[in-house]
Amino acid sequence: MCRNIKPLFNFDPPATDEEIHDAALQFVRKLSGTTKPSKRNEAAFERAVSSIAACARELLDSLETSQPPRDREEEAAKARARNAVRFA
Repeated sequence: MCRNIKPLFNFDPPATDEEIHDAALQFVRKLSGTTKPSKRNEAAFERAVSSIAACARELLDSLETSQPPRDREEEAAKARARNAVRFA
């Protein structure tokens, strides 16, 4: 599950709230061991996702680097090339 979490720092344009939420959701799914919580645990699951997303946004906003921002399309092309070799 966590293989779906992608690096979100130092991209142009910066990571969106949706991307951060998706990463937080994957993280909570991994920790809880479930992709869909029961009705009884749904509120706790959503609180955890919201809390982690907020912490991730704070982290990304506070990180600094001297490297130039990475290009999303270029990074996606590299990932596709790695997958083509891996799964060929």
